[in-house]
Amino acid sequence: MTLVAPRPSGSRLRSGLSPLGIGGERDGVVFLPERLGDARVPLLVMLHGAGGTGRRVSARVMPQAEAAGCAVLAPDSRATSWDAIAGGFGPDVRFLGRALAETFARAAIDRSRIALGGFSDGATYALALGRANGDVFGTLLAFSPGFLIDVRRTALPRCFVAHGRQDDILPIDRCSRVIVPALRRAGYDVRYREFDGPHAVPPSIAREAMDWFVGSR
Repeated sequence: MTLVAPRPSGSRLRSGLSPLGIGGERDGVVFLPERLGDARVPLLVMLHGAGGTGRRVSARVMPQAEAAGCAVLAPDSRATSWDAIAGGFGPDVRFLGRALAETFARAAIDRSRIALGGFSDGATYALALGRANGDVFGTLLAFSPGFLIDVRRTALPRCFVAHGRQDDILPIDRCSRVIVPALRRAGYDVRYREFDGPHAVPPSIAREAMDWFVGSR
């Protein structure tokens, strides 16, 4: 499940939202904030929920990313959800490796500040792939995750977990209220936020998570 970084193929990206351009119908997007000069920016890799797309999930965090001066890479899963949700790691990891290589080559990214985040199934996957690649992702942002997937961890990335108390898709009592104690028992530094609301990413929660990531060194 180690990320692979093949040779990139695209041209330099401009600020704003651009298609990733490597995946065909299931592709993804890259968002770059307005910035001065060639200063390197932190990167959030944001993963969508079941049946979603990178373009759709990127909209949940783009205003906060712009305000924080953070880039966002939001790839599409190869199928309707991420491979390890119902099986093992495979094509999604390979595609994410390609997507990262493209982004590094086409934008000025601070590789010492890369977060892996996601919503719903994407949050479940981010907690798994991020724990398995803690040497790449120093921060994990999980919005309404479902469960923990067993992985062989590397390093101990910091974790931000948020969940709505009225979530009727992934109920909080059997999801984040189980996940967060398990992460803490395993030695992870976890910031946990519950909010009054459904299966969603409220702007205030996205802003806190982004500020927590970008403001850290």
